[in-house]
Amino acid sequence: MSWRYHEYFPPSRPKAVKGGIKAQSKRGGFAESWWAKRWIAVLESFNIGARLGRGKTYARSGQVISIDIEKGLVKARVQGSRTKPYEIVIKVKPLSQENWKKLGKALASQVIFVAKLLSGEMPKDIEQVFSETGLSLFPAKRGDLVTECSCPDWSNPCKHIAAVYYLLGEEFDRDPFLIFKLRGMEKEELLDALGQTDKAGRKEKPEGAGAPPGEGEALPPAEPIRSDSEAFWKGGELPDDLLGEVRIPPMEAALMKRLGKFPFWRGDRLLHEYLEPVYLNASRYSMDVLLCETPPGNFNEEKG
Repeated sequence: MSWRYHEYFPPSRPKAVKGGIKAQSKRGGFAESWWAKRWIAVLESFNIGARLGRGKTYARSGQVISIDIEKGLVKARVQGSRTKPYEIVIKVKPLSQENWKKLGKALASQVIFVAKLLSGEMPKDIEQVFSETGLSLFPAKRGDLVTECSCPDWSNPCKHIAAVYYLLGEEFDRDPFLIFKLRGMEKEELLDALGQTDKAGRKEKPEGAGAPPGEGEALPPAEPIRSDSEAFWKGGELPDDLLGEVRIPPMEAALMKRLGKFPFWRGDRLLHEYLEPVYLNASRYSMDVLLCETPPGNFNEEKG
């Protein structure tokens, strides 16, 4: 079969999916960070032609039903034109424990690497550390990456695999530690190797710490328990400035925005875009109740 025929494999119309995983990038590329772009570049290096475009369409329209990431393995289900979803398997060759020990020592020696990883950022020079130990962070040769799909298209990767690949790129943007997981190292294990977990960084307690009463440093005197039960349940008077300055936050859903993208989101809009009106109405309602302008009641009835 010629490459020209392979390039123009007849397109098919996939069955619509309700609640599928949708790409959060509206236009342009599927990755923002350099490490996610590097992952996408591996896919695009396969030169699978029009299937890349169809894979993008599948990723944006929510045809991917599920994605599960394990050490060295990604399993996914993608709805195509047939009734039964296609089963996707992406295998990435994990690094050995011995190689991870070498990498852990090399990475731990660079404070900037540890700091950036803890802040959720992949250090750009990290590939050099892998290279110096004779390894690679991303799949470097065909044997490092194996993809399978149960669809009838003999091209590998097909558009269904491409859709999963693009969504993985977005997920790597959110959590770069998933790239390490595909190479065989969980986030907690990596941080432990870098000496950043409680287990690795635990220090001996100072003398007297945790000792029973009467040993080591003296404990502060305990506050006596009041014997008047009525006064206990009634409580004392509260100061007028107990709550401090009360005002509506200048930015709605600030915490949600700070947390970033939701993993494998399935909505048409970003999560914080859905929640902003809820946060705003809740703030206004709480302010009215606090100022005694609205009696406590059903929030939905008061603010719709």
